[in-house]
Amino acid sequence: MTPPTAVPHHERHHVEEHPTGKRLAVLTLAALGVVYGDIGTSPLYALRECFKPGHALTPEPENIYGVLSLIFWALMLVVTIKYVTFIMRADNRGEGGVLAMLSLVVGRQTQHPRSRAVLIAIGLFGAALLYGDGAITPAISVLGAMEGLEIVSMKFEAFVVPFSVSILIGLFLIQRRGTAAVGALFGPITLTWFLVIGALGFHEILIEPRILRAVNPWYGINLILTQSHMAMIVVGYVVLAVTGAEALYADMGHFGRRPIRLAWLALVLPCLTLNYFGQGALLLRDPSAVTNPFYMLAPRWMLYPLIALATSAAIIASQAMISGAFSITMQCVQLGYSPRVTIKHTSAKTEGQIYIPEVNWALMVGCLVITLAFRGSSELSAAYGIAVTGTMLATSVLFGVVTAARWNWPRWQVAALVGGFVLMDTALFGSNVAKLAHGGWVPVSIAIVLFIAMTTWKRGRAILRERLQEITMPLDAFLKSLSSGKILRVPGTAVFMTSEAAGAPVVLLHHLKHNKVLHEQVILLSITTLAVPEVRHAERLSMERLEHGFVRATAVYGFMESPDVTEVLGLLREQGIKARPMETSYYLGRELLIPRHKAWKEGGMTMSIWRKRLFAFMSKNALSAAAFFQLPPNRVVELGTQIEF
Repeated sequence: MTPPTAVPHHERHHVEEHPTGKRLAVLTLAALGVVYGDIGTSPLYALRECFKPGHALTPEPENIYGVLSLIFWALMLVVTIKYVTFIMRADNRGEGGVLAMLSLVVGRQTQHPRSRAVLIAIGLFGAALLYGDGAITPAISVLGAMEGLEIVSMKFEAFVVPFSVSILIGLFLIQRRGTAAVGALFGPITLTWFLVIGALGFHEILIEPRILRAVNPWYGINLILTQSHMAMIVVGYVVLAVTGAEALYADMGHFGRRPIRLAWLALVLPCLTLNYFGQGALLLRDPSAVTNPFYMLAPRWMLYPLIALATSAAIIASQAMISGAFSITMQCVQLGYSPRVTIKHTSAKTEGQIYIPEVNWALMVGCLVITLAFRGSSELSAAYGIAVTGTMLATSVLFGVVTAARWNWPRWQVAALVGGFVLMDTALFGSNVAKLAHGGWVPVSIAIVLFIAMTTWKRGRAILRERLQEITMPLDAFLKSLSSGKILRVPGTAVFMTSEAAGAPVVLLHHLKHNKVLHEQVILLSITTLAVPEVRHAERLSMERLEHGFVRATAVYGFMESPDVTEVLGLLREQGIKARPMETSYYLGRELLIPRHKAWKEGGMTMSIWRKRLFAFMSKNALSAAAFFQLPPNRVVELGTQIEF
């Protein structure tokens, strides 16, 4: 049954699958500002790091050709072929990203439990690595932009870190205002950035056109074969040229495939290639420019405007990663891998624009600590690649399952294509593992901590649910007990929020035990999240009228949606359920967990003592259900339940 359209609700905005004309141009420009900020700022430091004194190679012609060849073919193989051509085809109802693909993969009911657990672990660790990426991207991008001041004058060297810290603090402080106001500027600024860096590179290529030889892949292969002792180090820094590739897939739901692909093929790839080859041409002509080949491409009069433009591009790249961290956190909450957090929508028109204070401040602290600890983009470059390549590898593995299990590709095709992706990503990841001791431990440590927290929360909630089911009274038996008529009924409506659609909620039993009364109308409301991005509004609600004025209702949402109890009650009113706002009370249960000094075993699941304490700590500090569902504070009653475990 379809509710009338008069019911207020939030529908997620979807872009057209095949936009054309002006609409395609608008979406392409918007995608530039959000999707390509990270990969667009890589020329600030990627080529420089390959030739950094003490890092790897000397800027000799054969080495320059070899490194540029590796960068060019990394852009072609990783971004153009893997992500733009194939990965973006694996959408979950239009949404992309490692968690969206994970939901696509584990949604199959026929999957072996052990295989399912392995795939979940791979997907979650890939998502956890993105938080490390989110903490490092703002630091390395802003530092890389500010280091242009050293080219103007070494007197400015002392100001690079303070200026970077000030910019980063300002960036995180404005997050609560949302990106709607400044988002309109992202596209034009990023467009200007790519045109400028492309023009700078093209000018240098005209002076040294022989640099175009680097298009030949043999130069890259020869570099690896002849300098194998340096190969792993070089490849580790070449990865910096493809950071941000995951954003193409993750942001697909906001812009669609066509605008993202068009922006890459028509503008981003050509401009990045021109700039990298321009830097290489400069090194052929002047090897001393290796200290900062990007800024040395520009004439001296242009340095200040270029630094300002680079800083703007770095802020945009940082904004994209911060917004991505918000989005991932929301998905984790909805999929049950994170405690409830404060999710504030900063735009009335765009569902995807959200602000999560807890994540924002944690990222800010982490980003500032990283900036002050490493104090330079060169020092941070070692920490950067491992987060990116780890997520790429997770995406490739999950994509292999999609092609085999959902698309039914022949095994030889899966082995040939996905095997090639996995082999390539493994080589890139392995080259960065060598940098663990030099900063790579930072994103890995962040990912391990978050992975433990996510899996602890998921397992803890599952075990706790089984424990609560043991003390839950069957609903039929509860309703039968009301037939005696001994329970006093009072006017109004009571909404009991419960995670289980079956059985009488524990909070209902506690309320009846202590207050000895029930409202004339009782709604048992469950809110469930499905492994899909969103649920059609017509399929949002299912309800069942029971005896004694009871109603059992279940509302379903996707992992990209925010549950809205006001919407659900509106749908119930349209179905004839009387639930006046000022006569409705909301009853919520809140568990107080008391860890016991022994392992927790329940239903075949176990939890060690230290994880029990971690789960109890997370549960205690989770946002209350009343705040998460935005219930009116003066209409909410919370009843606590002590549970030893």
